[in-house]
Amino acid sequence: MTSQQTTDIVDGQTILHNTPEQTETGRLVAPGSPITHDRVDTNNMTPTATTTMNRTTEEQELYPIAVLVDELKNEDVQHRLNAIQNLGTIAMALGPQRTRDELIPFLNDSIDDEDEVLLAVANELAGFSEYVGGPEYAHYLLNPLENLAAVEEVLVRDKAVESLCKVAHVLSSSQVENYFVPLLKQLTNGEWFTSRISAAGLYAASYSKCTNEQKAELRSLFSQLIQDDTPMVRRAAAKSLGDFAKQLAKEDLNSSIMPLFIKLTNDDQDTVRLLTVEDLLQISRILSVEENKTTLLPILKSLAQDKSWRVRYMVASNFAELCDSFGEAITRDELVSLFVNLIKDSEGEVKVVTIAQAPAFGKLIDELTVLDKLLPCVKDLVIDTNQHVRAAVATNISGLAPILGKDLTIEYLLPLFLQLLKDDFPDVRLNIISKLENVTQASQLGVGFFDEKLLNLCMSWLGDAVFSIRDAATTNLRQLVEIFGSDWAKNTIIPQVMDMAQNENYLYRMTTLFALTTMANALSTEIVKENVLPTVLRLKDDTIPNVRFNVAKSLEVLASILKNDQTSIELIQSQVAPALQKLSDDSDVDVKWFANKALLSGKEKTTTTTTFLLMKTDY
Repeated sequence: MTSQQTTDIVDGQTILHNTPEQTETGRLVAPGSPITHDRVDTNNMTPTATTTMNRTTEEQELYPIAVLVDELKNEDVQHRLNAIQNLGTIAMALGPQRTRDELIPFLNDSIDDEDEVLLAVANELAGFSEYVGGPEYAHYLLNPLENLAAVEEVLVRDKAVESLCKVAHVLSSSQVENYFVPLLKQLTNGEWFTSRISAAGLYAASYSKCTNEQKAELRSLFSQLIQDDTPMVRRAAAKSLGDFAKQLAKEDLNSSIMPLFIKLTNDDQDTVRLLTVEDLLQISRILSVEENKTTLLPILKSLAQDKSWRVRYMVASNFAELCDSFGEAITRDELVSLFVNLIKDSEGEVKVVTIAQAPAFGKLIDELTVLDKLLPCVKDLVIDTNQHVRAAVATNISGLAPILGKDLTIEYLLPLFLQLLKDDFPDVRLNIISKLENVTQASQLGVGFFDEKLLNLCMSWLGDAVFSIRDAATTNLRQLVEIFGSDWAKNTIIPQVMDMAQNENYLYRMTTLFALTTMANALSTEIVKENVLPTVLRLKDDTIPNVRFNVAKSLEVLASILKNDQTSIELIQSQVAPALQKLSDDSDVDVKWFANKALLSGKEKTTTTTTFLLMKTDY
């Protein structure tokens, strides 16, 4: 046997006991469970021995539950969590029948623990139908989940509702009728508000499987939640109304829910009203364009002008989608003024989220409206006192360029673009620079125009006091090289970058390395050899260690580019390798590390015996 044994005398018969391990046949037994042999001849057993064996079998069958009970009583929360996470294993050991008869009732009676444990139980039960015998027995899971859906902790309730919805999907219509709907009624009519909150999230999951009579009853019960005295219950109803509305026939929606939805949009709590915006979006996708205009448009206008900025914020966040649902005609005729009001809102948060909708909204209206209504607002936001508003404009302004086209972009957007590039707030500059990756605009504007209007600004970013802006500037340079070509870079950008290598401020010298290394892959091999490599090598003796280890990093990149050109092999051996060897003996530990890394990388990538002959191989 694999465990220690003790002996005991039962009715004059010697019986062996195992500690909680396994017998030689692998059977799991409880501590102290009596066993006589792994194989027993029951035909020759005495009544006493048979009784002993029956008791042994009963103890073994109860062992998984006993273990679970012990673990769930453990003072350590982690032990209890581990026990819950092993519920599936325990259920498999018990089998479907005993899981239904013993494990589920036990869990149902054990809803009195730390929130973490209850959350784990709610999560495990979501996929537990296979352990209770499949979908036909899935309704056995409803009772413990119902109890969990009524607890005080919101995370546990939400997880229980989520699990109940998953169980509802595998239930048959008869199971929904006999088990789920009664549960839903009980939660909806619960005395404590937590159960009513949970009930709101369950209607959409079960509605389609109900009879017509039950559907009418559910609509009535949901209406009850919408009119609940507790604001938190009304919030839950408002949050779930959109999903529930998608399950309803249009005539039922109009007759039963719409009057109460309108009531919610006028609720005295702004936390309720703001949730109706998403309901409005869902319902607008169900109703026809004409119904939207007559029924929902007045509601949208009211919410867009709500006294609470949170409600206006929600309208602004969903504005483009709402316009899409209402259609272009209503958008052009009715919603432009609403958008203008939102973009001029007194609250910065509302303006920020509204400007983010501008590119999508601009596609739904004509060019003239963009020029007459939208651009004046954007122009005002460029000089807004709120830096976060200006940063939002910088992020989204380039999205208007495809709508306006080349000529109007140059005339109207470019001045705003240049103004934002000079903003004192770093995030504004960074956002506008990052959007220069849409340099398709640059190629449309042409090299001459770019050199005249934008080049000096692009180069000035390399000297910005904020690293993230310098980093974004080097990335933009590479993109510009890819568009305008290596010859343009050689004559326009590279000379200015090389001049920075002479600057007394070491940050400029480091930026030189960053810019040249980033651009290298977009440059021709000749330019790398004649212009980039010599500049990098001159900095290997810099007095600042940070500059020297960046030289090592740059040489690693340049070597990987040059080795692809057979005519450059000698250059690697004669210039790159000696420079890296010198740096590998540097007094600074970081310089040595990056130099050795570059040497090792060069050796691993070498495919001929003549490459990197002079490189040091010791790390």
